Amino acid sequence: MDPPTPPRIAVLLPAYDEAQTIEASLRAFHAALPDAALWVIDNRSNDGTGELARRTLAALGCAGGVLSESRPGKGNAVRRGFLEVDADAYLMSDADSTYPADRARDLLAPILAGDADMVVGDRISGGHYAAENKRAWHGAGNGLVRALVNSLFHAQLADIMSGYRAFSRRFAKGYPVLVEGFELETDLSLHALDKRMRIVEVPIAYRDRPAGSSSKLNTFRDGARVLFVIAQVLRYYRPLLFFGVLSLAMLAFGLAAGVPVFDDWVRYRYIYHVPLAVLAAASVIVAVLLAAVGLILDSVAHQQRVNHELRTLDRG
Repeated sequence: MDPPTPPRIAVLLPAYDEAQTIEASLRAFHAALPDAALWVIDNRSNDGTGELARRTLAALGCAGGVLSESRPGKGNAVRRGFLEVDADAYLMSDADSTYPADRARDLLAPILAGDADMVVGDRISGGHYAAENKRAWHGAGNGLVRALVNSLFHAQLADIMSGYRAFSRRFAKGYPVLVEGFELETDLSLHALDKRMRIVEVPIAYRDRPAGSSSKLNTFRDGARVLFVIAQVLRYYRPLLFFGVLSLAMLAFGLAAGVPVFDDWVRYRYIYHVPLAVLAAASVIVAVLLAAVGLILDSVAHQQRVNHELRTLDRG
């Protein structure tokens, strides 16, 4: 009887101008996973990241390579990795040496054992992210999104936005990457929750970028993205709630605008505030339309979940 074939493991490292850290990252992951294929997705780097990665991979003599993705954004880079790389299990990490490569096997273990579809390196529970993160607003944004997502999906996830994750082949090949930037991690968590994937969190240490390496994040720009993500969470995953709130707001506005109109009719049996009457009627009509849109999209979202479940059962 032939011995079982060892699982193929791919490490995906999206990188944009990471010449300061890419060599150390590759060496660390090769030491942790000597049989894994290491793939660097060079996302329009201008500092020689891709060439340095090629030289390092050649020196290590490991499987893998460098993929080039011309479209900006981490989502586009990871999408390229999922499309091009074939493996039984995938490990995704930033290439900036902030995540501990020596915990790679701990993240992959539930995937390889068939106990999880996605494993998240939890930076929050141990307090490491709060201690190392120098951007207070990022921590606040993370907490806000985490509270919303856990509330909507009745979950208890500790770290929604961790960039250190492991995936099963089924997850990687069945996940539609529709975001382009750093919204990717939130979208991964939402997809897993909405499609009832098995999620395991593994507490990890986290350290800030080493000296000489600069973050690509911007507090205010990414803060706006956080707010946009919150709106998108409601719009795509809970459309009835999203459009229902808008409908109630428009209804309340229409009723408030109609108060003088009703007063005219009760007192004089004549409407003097004609513009307000038009505004009130239009607002109520819009409220009804928003409620109808919410009901329709909620049915569509439910059917999409049904279709995904059937495809999953068919592949299984």
